[in-house]
Amino acid sequence: MAKTAVVRLTESMAAEVRDSGVNVNAILPGTIDTPQNREAMPNADFAKWVAPEALADVMLFLLSDAARAINGAAVPVYGRS
Repeated sequence: MAKTAVVRLTESMAAEVRDSGVNVNAILPGTIDTPQNREAMPNADFAKWVAPEALADVMLFLLSDAARAINGAAVPVYGRS
């Protein structure tokens, strides 16, 4: 439910500010491979989780000029889960 609410908020905000030159997008990560998550879920398959560096790559792309035409998108970053 929370991710659905974020997607709808993203779409609404993107439509609202579309003509001001501001792009609004959302990144929807799966389980991120952090020390805290590894500790909380020691029996999980960490190889399927999203590496923080991979998540950062998506963020940097959306901040770049290459993503200038992307507005109102919900980008899933689920790794191999």
